[in-house]
Amino acid sequence: MITQRESAILRLPSHWNRPNMAHANASAADKGHRLALSEIVDALMADGLVPPDEAAKFKQERRYFKGDIHPLVVIAEQRWKSLQPPHRVLDLETLTTWLAGWAGLDYFHIDPLKINFTAVTDVMSNAYATRFRILPVEVKPHEVVVATAEPFDRGWEAELKPILRKEIRRVIANPVDIARYQVEFYNLAKSVKGALGRGDVGGTGVSNFEQLVELGKGKSSLDANDQHVVMIVDWLWQYAFEQRASDIHIEPRRDLGIVRFRIDGVLHQVYQIPMAVLNAMTSRIKILGRMDVVEKRRPQDGRIKTRTPDGQEVELRLSTLPTAFGEKLVMRIFDPEVLVRDFTDLGFGDDDRARWLQMTGQPNGIILVTGPTGSGKTTTLYTTLKQLATPEVNVCTLEDPIEMIEPSFNQVQIHADIGMGFAEGIRSLMRQDPDIIMVGEIRDLETADMAIQAALTGHLVLSTLHTNDAPSAITRLLDLGVPSYLLQSTLLGVMAQRLVRTLCPKCKKAGGLREEDEEAWNLLVSPWKTNKPATLYHPVGCLDCRMTGYQGRLGLYEILMMTPDIKRLVTDTTDLAKLKETALREGMRPLRIAGAKKVGAGLTTIEEILKVAPPA
Repeated sequence: MITQRESAILRLPSHWNRPNMAHANASAADKGHRLALSEIVDALMADGLVPPDEAAKFKQERRYFKGDIHPLVVIAEQRWKSLQPPHRVLDLETLTTWLAGWAGLDYFHIDPLKINFTAVTDVMSNAYATRFRILPVEVKPHEVVVATAEPFDRGWEAELKPILRKEIRRVIANPVDIARYQVEFYNLAKSVKGALGRGDVGGTGVSNFEQLVELGKGKSSLDANDQHVVMIVDWLWQYAFEQRASDIHIEPRRDLGIVRFRIDGVLHQVYQIPMAVLNAMTSRIKILGRMDVVEKRRPQDGRIKTRTPDGQEVELRLSTLPTAFGEKLVMRIFDPEVLVRDFTDLGFGDDDRARWLQMTGQPNGIILVTGPTGSGKTTTLYTTLKQLATPEVNVCTLEDPIEMIEPSFNQVQIHADIGMGFAEGIRSLMRQDPDIIMVGEIRDLETADMAIQAALTGHLVLSTLHTNDAPSAITRLLDLGVPSYLLQSTLLGVMAQRLVRTLCPKCKKAGGLREEDEEAWNLLVSPWKTNKPATLYHPVGCLDCRMTGYQGRLGLYEILMMTPDIKRLVTDTTDLAKLKETALREGMRPLRIAGAKKVGAGLTTIEEILKVAPPA
C-alpha cells in the first residue's frame, strides 16, 4: 500500500477514485536504481565515444563522487570530443540524446512553448515530481508522457499508473531542463491558481460588445498588482525574450485567454489562461505602460522599458484594442541590436548596398522604402540614419509612434489628436535647421507636399509608403495628387522590401533538384530566365531552431533608381507596366529574383520566397 505520506505528496484531485493499491507495491529490485558516474563513463567507453585514457583517469579522480548533481552534467563539464564522426563536443544535450538511445527510450526536448503547463502540473504534485526528478510533459486521453533523466529508476511508475488510469510513457530529457521547468511550471501553475483564488471567477467571459462597454465602468475582479499576477507577467516576458519573439499577443476569447508569440514572422500559440487571470495581466501591463487602466472602450498605446534575464535593456511598445470579448493587447519587442547592425546583416547584397548608399549619399531629395507592415522598413531606415548621423549632421525624425530611442537622432512623436500630424511636424522641423529628415509614413497629399518642399529646400528626406513593389510607389504618389514634375525633380529612388525566414545553419540539409523543386523554381523566377542552382537546401529542425528548420530573417530588396529614362516616364498618365519594364532594363532586380539569389546561396527556400514576394 502507498503510505499516508506518499498519498499526501501525490495530492490527487478529490474527484479521482482511488483503486486498491496493493498491486502497486514493488521490491527494491523492481524499482531499479539511479545512474552512477562510473556506469555512464563505462558505457561511453564501450560505445567508443570517449578516449579510454582520459575516461579512466576521470573515473579514478571521481571515484568517490556522490551528490545530487546528475552524472551527465559532470561528464558534460569535461567537454570531451566524441571519437565518432563528426567528432562533436559531448555537451549535455548530446549526452542526453545518447542516454536515450542507450536506455532504449525516446529522447524529448522540453520546449515550454509546446507544453500545457496547467494540464501537466495536475498529474502530480511538485513535491512528488521533485522527489523522483521527473516532469510530466504531455497529457493525452489514454497516456501521460513523463520526462526523466533516470531511465532505470522506475518505482514511481508502478505507483502512478493505477492512480492516473492511463498508460505512462517515459522519455529521456536533459536533467538541467527537468530541474528548471519543475520549478517554473509548478510556480506558474501555482500563480494562476493563486490569482484565481483571489478573484471572482464566475462569469469572467465577456459574451458580447455591449458587455465590453460595461467593463469600462468598473475595475477587474483581480488585483493587477497581486504577486501572482506580477509573477505570471514577468514569466511571460522572460520566455518571449528567450524564444526570440518579436511580438506578444494577449487575446481574449469567450471562455479563456490565448497567448501567442510571433517568432521569425510566424505566430505560435503558447498558453491558454483563464479569462480572469488574463484580464488582470492586461491591467498589470497597462499600469506599467502608464495607460488608462479603467478605459477599455478605446484603443491605447504605451511603452515599457525592461530587462532580459541577462541584463540587456529591451523596449516594448504596447497597443490595446477593444474586441467582442475584452481588450486585446499586443506587445512589440524591439531588439536593441537592430541599431548596431550593418547592411550585410540585414540581407543587402553588394549590388543592393552600393545602389542604396549611392541614393542616401545625395545631399537632398526624397528616398522611399515600401512594403507591408512588418517587412522591416523601420529597421532599414534606423540602420541608414545611424550611419548618416555624424556629429556634423542634424538628423530629425517624425514617428508615430517612436519605436526605438536613439541618442544621435532628434526624435519627434506625432500627436494627431492635438494637431501635430506628419505635415505639421515637417513644417516645424523646417525651422530647426535639419540636414536629414525621416518621416514615419506618407499617408496623404499634405504630408507628401511638405516632404517635397523639404527636399526642394536642400534636405534629404527618407520616408515609407505602403505599396507592393518599388515602381508602384510612383503611381501611388501621383494618385495622391503629387504633381509629376515635382516627383521628377525630388525623388531619388524607391526601395521595396520583404523579410524572409532563413534556414538554420546548423541543421539545413543539401540536396539535388527534384522534379517538384524544378517546378517551384520555374514558378519563382517566371517570367524571367535565370540559372537553376545545382543544390538546394531544405529545413530539417534542431534544438537551436526549435525544430522549425528556420532561424532568423533577412531582407529581400528591390531598388529603383530615378534614372533619366525613368524620369521621362513620370507623367500625369504614367503607364505602370512600361515603368516596370524600363526599371528592369535600368538595373532594378525584382523581389522574386532577389529571393532566388538567396535560395541559390543556400540561405532560404523557394517556399519562403513565394510566401512573401509578390508575383510579376
